[in-house]
Amino acid sequence: MDAKQLATADKPLVKTKFLDEGIGILTMDHDERRNALSRRMVAEMLAAMDDFQKRGARVVILRANDDAKVWSAGHDIRELPIGSDPLHFSDPLERVIQAVKLCVCPVIAMVHGSVWGGATDVALSCDMIIGDETCSFAITSANIGLAYNTSGLLQFMRRLPLNLVKEMFFTAAPFPAQKALSVGILNHLRPADQLEAYTLELAHLIVKKAPMAIAAIKEQLRLLTKAHPLSPESFERIQDLRQKVHQSADYREGVTAFLEKRKPVFKGE
Repeated sequence: MDAKQLATADKPLVKTKFLDEGIGILTMDHDERRNALSRRMVAEMLAAMDDFQKRGARVVILRANDDAKVWSAGHDIRELPIGSDPLHFSDPLERVIQAVKLCVCPVIAMVHGSVWGGATDVALSCDMIIGDETCSFAITSANIGLAYNTSGLLQFMRRLPLNLVKEMFFTAAPFPAQKALSVGILNHLRPADQLEAYTLELAHLIVKKAPMAIAAIKEQLRLLTKAHPLSPESFERIQDLRQKVHQSADYREGVTAFLEKRKPVFKGE
């Protein structure tokens, strides 16, 4: 490992700032890997969020660097297992999604740049999303032959009309900023030069309100969205479908093609 690689390996992948008003700002800072949600990145994000809550944060802002072209590329494909479910409950992506949902204070995603794959799921897990004209949202599991997990699909179904969920998952095409605003992915769309100021303005509005009431409302809403359990038969059917996909040649081909930087050739087997 040369000096440059060693410096990169030692460099933290997230930056944090805690404002006196109780606003925690978590910045993903691994532009070299397009803020891919690797195990290391997620571990640092979880530690930062835990620290914010211990310090009494009233709002957390999740963001990328000002000049980032990609907010996050989603799951680190290099860490996906072959032949088994890649999105089990203890997976790094699932852990950061749960941390955002369980955070006692509101989490605002401030989005500059494109959002890909599981990072779209992370953004939708936040309580609000503020974006600028550079933002777009795509769910790219079909590009690598991955059957997305049930909790993730439910999250999209709760946020978007079913036909748009199907469009996102079947085409893997990004929803640009204006479309994201029109279908309700974005709470607000602001010019890039106003994005940070507007997000902080919204955060300052929230910190002036009663934190216990907000925490109770957030948790009630989280529990109410889970109030429709699947039957055991449906659950087992879903698990069987996903297992077949993740043991398929197509899934191996999708991941291999991504790592080899070529288009995959899917055969439906």
